[in-house]
Amino acid sequence: MTFLEPQRLWWLLLLVLLVGAYVFAQTRRREYTVRFTNLSLLDQVVPHRPDVRRHVPAALFGLSLGVLIASMAVPAMPVEQPRERATIMVAVDVSLSMAATDIDPDRLSAAKESAQGFVETLPDRFNVGLVAFSSTATVVSSPTQDHQAVIGSIENLQLGPGTAIGEGVFASLEAIRGFDEDSEEDPPPSAIVLLSDGENTSGRDISQSSAVAAEQEVPVSTIAFGSGAAMIEIDGYQVPADIDKEALRGLAQDTGGHFYEAESESELDGVYEDIGSSLGTEVVHEEIVTRFVLVAIVLSLATALTSLLWFQRLP
Repeated sequence: MTFLEPQRLWWLLLLVLLVGAYVFAQTRRREYTVRFTNLSLLDQVVPHRPDVRRHVPAALFGLSLGVLIASMAVPAMPVEQPRERATIMVAVDVSLSMAATDIDPDRLSAAKESAQGFVETLPDRFNVGLVAFSSTATVVSSPTQDHQAVIGSIENLQLGPGTAIGEGVFASLEAIRGFDEDSEEDPPPSAIVLLSDGENTSGRDISQSSAVAAEQEVPVSTIAFGSGAAMIEIDGYQVPADIDKEALRGLAQDTGGHFYEAESESELDGVYEDIGSSLGTEVVHEEIVTRFVLVAIVLSLATALTSLLWFQRLP
């Protein structure tokens, strides 16, 4: 829970002063009772009242005031609600190592299938674009609400040499910025989902791209793809298909995104499902002032009821 107007909680200081005044008054009352030496006459003038019981109405009254003051500060609870608009760029590594078969039938085929399913699950009003990167990065599909067109573009991705992860991020950011400039509406929140199985071997450093993405407030969620134990054949030679998980983890952390590992097709499906659910909702603060007011009313009624039942008077 949080308060949308927390500065109003300073009113609680008045309640603290009121409690202090009540405690002081009770102390003065005990001192006066001690000075009254005729105890038999005191019993006739002031009938005995249980100490704890006589403080209950005051405590309930203080609680009701505290809850009312808290309601003035506009209490709110974080809740998830469907996001109406967003721009999502899917950046796919199409380097030669994506031909590795440690994920059935191979990394790229599994990636295509899961990425297509991911795009299908996004809300209709989401703008989705596609970037493919190997030694360079290319915007295959600019952000659009035609999700089927993007799905078709994913199916047509082809392998190429090299891995330029930083360029993939830069190309995605450029596509987002170009779309925002052309949009007649206020720019929606944006995010990048980047899938890669290799080390950055071409183009600008990953650290450069993460700094720009963080500055533009575009989170990059990364997926380290494959087991890292696979081999591929290049020009007749067996070459290990390495994965730089730490670089991908750092890219996600530096930009406020999430890092995932996918070593099988089933895990990849779970990753996309998790990303889709996080992108498809946003956390908003829902006011719960009415609940606080109702609690204050109940406490006030309890104050009046206990005072009438035990002392035959209203507080």
